[in-house]
Amino acid sequence: MEQDDAFVTNLRFACATRRSISQICREIGINRQQFNRYISGEARPSAHNVARIAAFFGLSTQDFSLSPRLFEARMTRPERHRLEAGQLLEGFPGDAAALRRHLGYYQTYHLSLSWPGFIVCSCAHIYEEGGSIRVKSIERIRDAANEIQQFSKYVGLVTFWRNRIFIAERTVGHASMLAQTILMPFEVHQRVYLRGTTMGVSWRKENLPYASRMIWRHLGQGPDKRQMLSRCGLLPFGSRHLPSAVRRFLETREAEVLTIPAEY
Repeated sequence: MEQDDAFVTNLRFACATRRSISQICREIGINRQQFNRYISGEARPSAHNVARIAAFFGLSTQDFSLSPRLFEARMTRPERHRLEAGQLLEGFPGDAAALRRHLGYYQTYHLSLSWPGFIVCSCAHIYEEGGSIRVKSIERIRDAANEIQQFSKYVGLVTFWRNRIFIAERTVGHASMLAQTILMPFEVHQRVYLRGTTMGVSWRKENLPYASRMIWRHLGQGPDKRQMLSRCGLLPFGSRHLPSAVRRFLETREAEVLTIPAEY
């Protein structure tokens, strides 16, 4: 069988495992009319779109070149449905079309358990690659009084479900940690701030779990990265570098950092 014929047959089989073509197109973010041309064999998707389609089904792009018999076995192998990790990854990127409105660079702010009374300012980049919507974050802290310099990088995945943005990240390095963030999307008349909550573990206080309010300020697709990085660090509430919207969101009583005592 020709490779193009195998792709069409395999794509049809993969689509039959989902509720509807409309749902597939909506979650991948591909035009329905164009997708119908892929299924009918009238057009072959670009390498980028093949990667997006494969990622949606939890496959590699090479899987779609398998013979239909091998592809069917790949799609229906029993262990595939038993793997909880596979089930989890199927939740990313969710509503990709809605999520693409939030691609770009951000300055992020949250309250710190390790440095009470200060706001941690970091930077993040939400971008699309290989059919996934990903995030990279950098946290840089200088504490001269305690002779501490901390530089952390995070990588993660982003998804959009029920009008909420969910972010799962881990630190890059030998002592990896996980963090989760839920943000509310831009409002109708506001395209700058994403507000929500983050949960992770403290760096200085015995890795205690904590939850804090978090707010992301959108900087666009091409900000001055040097300037963006220079803003990272610990900020007091009275800092002139703290936008008023951020200060208002984080200084209320409801914004208190929540944690569990070590002796609990």
